[in-house]
Amino acid sequence: MSLATRNGTGPVEAPVNPPKVVRQRRMRPGLLGLAVLLIALGGLGAAFAVTSVRATGTYLAVARPVEVGRQVSADDLVPVQVAGGQGLAPVAAGRLDEVVGKRAAVSLTPGTLLTMAQLTDDPLLGPGQQQVALGLDPAEVPARQLHPGDKVLLVSTPDDDANGSAASAGTRFPATVIDTSTSDTDDEVVVYLALAVRDVPAVVALNAQERIAVVLTGAA
Repeated sequence: MSLATRNGTGPVEAPVNPPKVVRQRRMRPGLLGLAVLLIALGGLGAAFAVTSVRATGTYLAVARPVEVGRQVSADDLVPVQVAGGQGLAPVAAGRLDEVVGKRAAVSLTPGTLLTMAQLTDDPLLGPGQQQVALGLDPAEVPARQLHPGDKVLLVSTPDDDANGSAASAGTRFPATVIDTSTSDTDDEVVVYLALAVRDVPAVVALNAQERIAVVLTGAA
């Protein structure tokens, strides 16, 4: 007991209130697990952001058109910075010396990133071959899309004025697709072919007369 005085009179016994005990709240296990999960996710997000920044690099892009089969020069390319790059396989700018001198396996379009799959060291024309280009209507192309390396057969179509000449009897010329492109002015599809030298004059003449049909015989 403690003593207290009131107005100068004698001591008066008075009870002392006991101290309040603050009861600590217990965190539920579910909330604790959620907090740990949020902290972990935050750490992963930060790590992903750092990784993305580190993935930024300088790569080679195509600066001007390069036709299929032509050797690539340093002037055809330009270094560009690309952030991220997941799922891509661009050529690093530091590998310029490895790229210059290789041939374009496909047509290189300005503004696109360069990949090694677009280049080759092999000659696109074999011994005794020359390259020809055929302009075809979309309905005359034997597949939705032709790819380099596809095997095709060029077949001459009948000529009403030939009266049974050899060229009108379905003469066949085997060829290999080098590349394709679509005209900007119309829907014409240009197919670039590797053809035996001996067949070039006849195919050129038949193409000028619009008497060539293209048949796909083997996909690359």
